[in-house]
Amino acid sequence: MAATAAHVNTGMPTRALVAVVFLLGLISLSCAARLPLSKQKFEVQKHLKRLNKPAVKTIKSSDGDLIDCVHISHQPAFDHPFLKNHTIQMRPNYHPEGLYDESKVSTKPGQRTNPITQLWHVNGKCPEGTIPIRRTKQDDILRASSVKRYGRKKHRTIPLPRSADPDLINESGHQHAIAYVEGDKYYGAKATINVWEPKIQQPNEFSLSQLWILGGSFGEDLNSIEAGWQVSPDLYGDNNTRLFTYWTSDAYQATGCYNLLCSGFIQINSEIAMGASISPVSGYRNSQYDISILVWKDPKEGNWWMQFGNDYVLGYWPSFLFSYLGDSASMIEWGGEVVNSEPDGQHTSTQMGSGHFPEEGFSKSSYFRNIQIVDSSNNLKAPKGIGTFTEQSNCYDVQTGSNGDWGHYFYYGGPGRNANCP
Repeated sequence: MAATAAHVNTGMPTRALVAVVFLLGLISLSCAARLPLSKQKFEVQKHLKRLNKPAVKTIKSSDGDLIDCVHISHQPAFDHPFLKNHTIQMRPNYHPEGLYDESKVSTKPGQRTNPITQLWHVNGKCPEGTIPIRRTKQDDILRASSVKRYGRKKHRTIPLPRSADPDLINESGHQHAIAYVEGDKYYGAKATINVWEPKIQQPNEFSLSQLWILGGSFGEDLNSIEAGWQVSPDLYGDNNTRLFTYWTSDAYQATGCYNLLCSGFIQINSEIAMGASISPVSGYRNSQYDISILVWKDPKEGNWWMQFGNDYVLGYWPSFLFSYLGDSASMIEWGGEVVNSEPDGQHTSTQMGSGHFPEEGFSKSSYFRNIQIVDSSNNLKAPKGIGTFTEQSNCYDVQTGSNGDWGHYFYYGGPGRNANCP
């Protein structure tokens, strides 16, 4: 058509006509290319509207985060059909017994740690009756493999201590260094976790340190509640260390998410934002910082509560979200996890914990201390029969111990790729 058009006498110079036809071709091409893009843009905008609730006040954090103070009854949890007429439980009926005993324990001067806060606190706080929510940006969603997968872990990311089959070691691309207990009914877990800022090699990898509360088999019906700190460039767009939670009731398939990125967790606290940066972090042979996390099942209502530090009860996961955890957990895990995408066919150099092996000890290696479980009588107890697990101890390792001050503890982590971990 363009070739014949050039010979038609339209009174227009031939070169100009060819240019117009070429331009029209370009416009129609770009329209064709834009159709799926506009659909994607629509999906992204719809999801942003769903996640970012109207704010009473917005606080800008120095790391670029926007923290929206959202009325407590407008939070994402209440998009869930089962929570339409839910009465928010403003406090747990019971805390575990023995919770405040450990604060009476004196810490040796050489092993003193410091209080920790969130970066956005410097610039303001949320009013009573609201909760702080980290605003999701368009770029956050665009980094995900799809709008649907945004804010979700990949399938098969649970450390399975009994499956250290060499052929399965990097099947899911996830590696762990953990301590665990199993063989009983557990109603919660607690730990004080050393906070670092591990280096991540590839943007699609992450490094985290957390506790897992697990119920069910390790098949398609696994229930998990998780909390700790993570560095995840894919999820947050930077390399900051951030407080996070996660839940799933079907082994990471269709249910659950990080933080408040879906309906589920009901937050009641106006001071701590899920997914916000933790500050300051520990330094090698320098000041050490740690955070205390407790998750427990309220014996009366059956909801799973989370507390951060000694002062902040953050909120709860309603028990109806789960099947097995509706009753109790069958396994508790504490420790580190990284994604090893094997860039260039070699092991990743993404660090776990401080990036140093356990044998280096305090102020060099990362630790979990005062690890405890909650028993059927709602008592915090020392865990019995602690096991350890790591897929490749030359890459990341774990070493347990116990003493009067730290109770049961372990050092964990490592540098990833090194001479013994090619």
